[in-house]
Amino acid sequence: MSSTARKETRSGNIDYVKLVETPEFKAMIKRKNAFMTPYVIMFFALYFLLPILTGYTHILETKAVGWITWTWVYSFAMFIMTWTFATIYLKKSSSFDHEAEEIIAKNILK
Repeated sequence: MSSTARKETRSGNIDYVKLVETPEFKAMIKRKNAFMTPYVIMFFALYFLLPILTGYTHILETKAVGWITWTWVYSFAMFIMTWTFATIYLKKSSSFDHEAEEIIAKNILK
């Protein structure tokens, strides 16, 4: 973030209503939502599938390796999925941050 934008943000002088109403900001939010929606849907689908599979079926009760059942494998895979999604979002969010800075500089800090 540029020093000017940082000072303005910390002092609270940004007109957020004006910022939200700009077409550039609306387009950025639309792109951000389009990027995030598939990940959110996949996360919640897999998250809620675990209690359904463990509570109403016997699929995950079979042994995968040794004494480890598929429930443990599925649960561990959810941790991997969460860290992967967080890493993907962290890398992508820098472009959203940069774009937001440009929108603020263009429309608010003239």
